[in-house]
Amino acid sequence: MGDAVDRILGEWRRERPDLDLTSMGVFGRLAQVMRVLEPRVDRVLTERGLRQGEFDVLAALRRAGPPYTLIPSELSAVLMMSRAGMTNRLDRLEAAGLVERSLDPADRRSFHVRLTGEGLRIIDETLTEHAANLARLASPLTPEDTETLAEILRKLLDGPLGNPELPKNRENP
Repeated sequence: MGDAVDRILGEWRRERPDLDLTSMGVFGRLAQVMRVLEPRVDRVLTERGLRQGEFDVLAALRRAGPPYTLIPSELSAVLMMSRAGMTNRLDRLEAAGLVERSLDPADRRSFHVRLTGEGLRIIDETLTEHAANLARLASPLTPEDTETLAEILRKLLDGPLGNPELPKNRENP
């Protein structure tokens, strides 16, 4: 028995038996998981009127703890995105009444972004549903499977995948 990736790998092994395609299978399955996962995650967010990026901003502010306030440069750093992209997200969230911006009294060139009461309510409700949805989607895995997969993915992200400046392979540093 196998899946579509096994079928593709079998075809490649027939055509190119000289290649080690083990990693192709791993990354092919990861790509498949993401294609299936993204719309199921987005559904939970869109039911609350949020896009993924907006959810990320609200979640970052919520994780900051009371008073749920950060400056835009902190948000940009936490979310690994440009300040221009952050401004667009903040504009949408402010228009929806989920965040508010105020000048920094200590530095009038900067401002603070804070969750509103409505923003706090929306992120808490959305996060509860999001966590339950992810747990349901991961339910075929045992707790041990989940921890093993998390550790394997950490290793991948610690290597050239997550650090492009690392050597391309071990034989040619």
